[in-house]
Amino acid sequence: MAAYVIIPGIDGSDGQHWQTLWEQQWGTSAVRISPASWSAPDLDDWVDAVQEAYDEASRQDSRVWLVAHSLGCWAASNWLNKNPSSPIGGAFLVAPPDPGGPAFPCQAAATFTEVSAQPLPCPALVVGSANDPYCTPEAAASFAAQWEARWHLAGTCGHINSASGLGAWQHGRELLDSLCPR
Repeated sequence: MAAYVIIPGIDGSDGQHWQTLWEQQWGTSAVRISPASWSAPDLDDWVDAVQEAYDEASRQDSRVWLVAHSLGCWAASNWLNKNPSSPIGGAFLVAPPDPGGPAFPCQAAATFTEVSAQPLPCPALVVGSANDPYCTPEAAASFAAQWEARWHLAGTCGHINSASGLGAWQHGRELLDSLCPR
């Protein structure tokens, strides 16, 4: 077994989002972050929430994997860079939004506008979409390179969220399994 830290984007992941469906499948092996600032994300609050979830997950298993979506990718990468010696099996970063892009929610997520991608201290996989309204594939591939992560273009999946109609997103599970074999 392994433990998973679920790091959604703004407002969390609803009941039809692949993160929520995976979390339900994993049961107690999954811990979702609980920031106080879901709708008006504060980077420090989110990074603290990742720490709390990591602490809980690491009590369940020594192998912890971060599973992040959208703005959660930036919270995950910032937490990783602040905690490079924390034992993490890997980071699965899906649909990171481009903080410099025209669709980035600058007002709602103002503390995230100055984030930058730095090399990550663990294996990582960045998954993007050819038609993500929040990030071009080129920008996502650039973030992957800066994070020193593997890059995967998942096709035309929008923001790879509930609106994409992916359900439990089997292709994503296969990608995650390629990063963190059981």
